Amino acid sequence: MQPLVILRIIGLLLMIFSTTVMPSIIVSWWYHDSEMAAFANAFLVILLSGFVIWFPVRNKQHDLRIRDGFIVVVLFWFVFGLVGSLPLYFSNSLHASFTDALFESISALTTTGATVFIGLDDLPRSLLYYRQQLQWLGGMGIIVLAVAVLPMLGIGGMQLYRAETPGPIKDSKLTPRITETAKALWYIYLGLTIACAWVYWFAGMTPFDALGHSFSTVAIGGFSTHDASIGYFNSRLIESIASFFMLIAGINFALHFSAIRTSSLKPYQFDVEFRVYLAILAFASMVSVSYLYFTETFTTWSDAMHHGIFQTISIGTTTGFTTSDYYNWPGFLPVMLLFLSFVGGCAGSTGGGMKVIRVILLFKQGVREIFRLIHPSAQIPVKIGGKAMPENVSNAIWGFFALYVASFSVMMLFLMASGLDQVTAFSALAACLNNLGPGLGDVGANYKDINYFSKWVLCFAMLLGRLEIFTLLVVLTPAFWRR
Repeated sequence: MQPLVILRIIGLLLMIFSTTVMPSIIVSWWYHDSEMAAFANAFLVILLSGFVIWFPVRNKQHDLRIRDGFIVVVLFWFVFGLVGSLPLYFSNSLHASFTDALFESISALTTTGATVFIGLDDLPRSLLYYRQQLQWLGGMGIIVLAVAVLPMLGIGGMQLYRAETPGPIKDSKLTPRITETAKALWYIYLGLTIACAWVYWFAGMTPFDALGHSFSTVAIGGFSTHDASIGYFNSRLIESIASFFMLIAGINFALHFSAIRTSSLKPYQFDVEFRVYLAILAFASMVSVSYLYFTETFTTWSDAMHHGIFQTISIGTTTGFTTSDYYNWPGFLPVMLLFLSFVGGCAGSTGGGMKVIRVILLFKQGVREIFRLIHPSAQIPVKIGGKAMPENVSNAIWGFFALYVASFSVMMLFLMASGLDQVTAFSALAACLNNLGPGLGDVGANYKDINYFSKWVLCFAMLLGRLEIFTLLVVLTPAFWRR
């Protein structure tokens, strides 16, 4: 463990992060709202805090070890969730408690999209812009951006990348150098954001709404500049655009990179996870549309298809945009859609959930165990795309699932002990751990009225989900701290 090196990195990252407050200062000046002082104060606090941490250890330059990488990543999300809340806490319009400001900040940075604020249509534009920008920064993981920047500051980034992306693909690199990998991911991410904003504008959004919603669409975040979310625009064209970009953002960005590099769609065609991802969303959309029509929730096929497909994609990719109050839909449909968020997007995407590839592997391993009961001596490998998966990957998947279920169970008991009913506790935890946002029951519309203790538990759940369980829990184990 190298605490001085870790402090140097955190100080540098804080100073870098302080610059992300400056666009909101410009927006506040442009629209002549009352929030310029809040953003200016937050900028100074973050910048000075970073400088005070960095300056005494500025000369401590050493290569990061694996443990250091885990510490930096965990500290990164906790610290930036904290400092990201400062503009919201200092705001003259929100009058937010520290807990609410922190909840909103962590929700944005983890691209969860669960909000405690109402009356968005009447808030200053600078605050609305700031929330959307936080989601955009968190979408690809600010660590990946830092990996592209840190080498210029004399800090290697491979350990950070490995800690940030645990799972079946954590060792795969799109380019030989990790810096080039980070840049490639961000060029694709930025390109999708620009394209999404331009098409939203063309479809009828104002430039401000187009930019804000492109941030949250490509980040799969779900924050909106209006209380009615995407439904505010009452435009099927806009909702179709949102559906397309949500689908794209839920795909492994390595596939996008490969498709662009080869100028071919074959990387998508031959990827098992991509095909299963589309199949799951297609099947769930068909069920949603049929159920909405035959229960007469919507009286025409057109309306049933419009709302059913959009809401399935939005929740299935863990974005969380809404066109109607899906949590009031009849029968099993709201719960089915919530369960869909447990699958989430593809690995290497901006989506949340357990990820499609893990669900595929869990299913294949379950089938293998059934065959082993019939043929105990048989050697049955688990294959993905015709390739046998190593046993250590299979073991990691089972470990991930076990930790996921155990963490979910414990946190749900905490939420119920705090006074939440079963539906609210289950759906709130599922929505936050899967980085979805909207839940059922008392958290269907927003999280404003639940108690502070529950909000702190859900903040932990959002961070746990964003770091995909292992990265956070490994730091909390005693073995990690032993020499």
